Amino acid sequence: MITSRKISDTIKEKEEKKEVFFSFEFFPPKTDRGLQNLYTRLDRMAQYKPLFIDVTWGAGGSTSSLTTSICVNAYKYSSLDANMHLTCTNMPKEKIDEALKEIKEIGMKNVFALRGDPPRGEEWKQVEGGFAHATDLVRYIRQHYGNWFCIGVAGYPEKHIDCDTYENDLKHLKEKVDAGADFIITQLCYTADAYLKFIKDCRAIGITIPILPGIMPIRSYQGTVRMCKLCGAHMPKQILDDMEPFKEDDERVQAYGVQQAVKMCRELIANGVPGLHFYTLNLEQSVRNILLELELINDSNLRKELPWSGARNIHLAKSEAVRPIFWANRPKSFIARTEDWDEFPNGRWGDAGSPAFDPLSTYHLSRLYTNSKETRLQEWGSPKSEEEVFKVFISYLKGDICRLPWNDASLADESASISKELLAINEAGFLTINSQPRVNAASSDDPSYGWGPAKGIVYQKAYVEFFTSPSNYQKLKVLFSKYPNLDYQAVNAEGVSEGTLKGITAVTWGVWPGSEIKQPTVVDPFVFVNIWKDEAFALWHSQWASLYDVGSPSRQVIEKIASSYYLINIVDNNFINSNIFAIFEELLKLKN
Repeated sequence: MITSRKISDTIKEKEEKKEVFFSFEFFPPKTDRGLQNLYTRLDRMAQYKPLFIDVTWGAGGSTSSLTTSICVNAYKYSSLDANMHLTCTNMPKEKIDEALKEIKEIGMKNVFALRGDPPRGEEWKQVEGGFAHATDLVRYIRQHYGNWFCIGVAGYPEKHIDCDTYENDLKHLKEKVDAGADFIITQLCYTADAYLKFIKDCRAIGITIPILPGIMPIRSYQGTVRMCKLCGAHMPKQILDDMEPFKEDDERVQAYGVQQAVKMCRELIANGVPGLHFYTLNLEQSVRNILLELELINDSNLRKELPWSGARNIHLAKSEAVRPIFWANRPKSFIARTEDWDEFPNGRWGDAGSPAFDPLSTYHLSRLYTNSKETRLQEWGSPKSEEEVFKVFISYLKGDICRLPWNDASLADESASISKELLAINEAGFLTINSQPRVNAASSDDPSYGWGPAKGIVYQKAYVEFFTSPSNYQKLKVLFSKYPNLDYQAVNAEGVSEGTLKGITAVTWGVWPGSEIKQPTVVDPFVFVNIWKDEAFALWHSQWASLYDVGSPSRQVIEKIASSYYLINIVDNNFINSNIFAIFEELLKLKN
């Protein structure tokens, strides 16, 4: 069970410290690839340290389960407190209760109560046993769930499009607050004056809870005009006139939108607004540039704190500084298998048997990863030979497909420097699932290899991990004696293993002034052979072979690879001037 914090409490803490904060809104994507990209973006934008994020609930509850899972995953794997939208449009009370009970059992404490929009093509209606207004939903949550939930509601600086007058709309907002709302986020608006007048008017009628202005950066001329018409927001003539000369040039419009938002936000902050809520539309660049201009983030927020993806929630009373490299591309699985650990190795990786990894289960093999069967079939096809399987790995390296069972996202930027070599060995049947190039004294600010605070120097040993056939392994094994700088481990699905790597070795480390050397990524022989091996081989079955009928040619070839191939990792201990691929180059010359 997660233990999220109430947004009202975190807002209060920021206000007491007089620290301006910000938050982001996202929506559930419609495709598997879109969802994968969103999780990658959440990881990146978590580095900005928003106070919270919220995730919209599709019209008529159409994305309710996905909204919930995004909120939970954002908390567990990106260290983000999440605020889940909940709408009552065309929704029976039973479905609302189902959602509330689910997130309470999980431990989530933040909901955003809205009337919402009906599904496209339908009209708004109160279903039998449902709610007519957001006020009814707020009241119901308070009556049935007490103070468990922190409830946010929407405010409209230029009135709701369906309300007859601004004054009546304010009365409706006061009713939501009196029913139990804890904070307000406003609809988008493009003048600071409108926001500030709205806040003043709210205070005048006794609304005292925090009010956060909703900021939607202008990204395209026509898109913004259309959005304003849909929600009844006023677009000032001056802004339209400013954009008129370049309204067809989206790049210039976006740059203008950043400056317009910065100017408005500065005025809001100068007038005592405690925080800003950004409608991101699942995009990053404009929001990032606005925050940089406002000096609410700096260059340090654009760097990874550690070289691996996925962060445990910062509010948990435990910290993590070291991970085995094997889960570099499957961070959710590593976090899930170690979430019950009371503490984590600090500085150096210790005994991997204590605390113990959670046993491997279908949760780690499938439920954490969201690509549908249809998407996997579309991307991986129906290979009927080992050579056709090789082509799937090559397609991943080329960026034609975005995921393999062992890779939670597209190929990392740092692998671009070794992409040619990776392609060559995959074509020869060395199916890579993890790799990193050697790095000798790069700046911690380096866009590809950097991590951690500024003014640091980072290093990496080259590493490559792959599946290959027994015959390929035997040919490779003969050559290792000619490359004394290489250590390796090899293991098959039955657990038969051998290799030269005897102890734990750091493969990523960094040095900073006045600080101990940080060694956040290691290769641990015990973990590789006894824990990661089971997960890596099981993924052939759970994610790939299961796509095909029992006995079909595609299933047979995947199961043959899973049962007969070796999983091998190689570490090059010469991080100064060695080439980890030289051994493969020699082998391929011998084969030719």
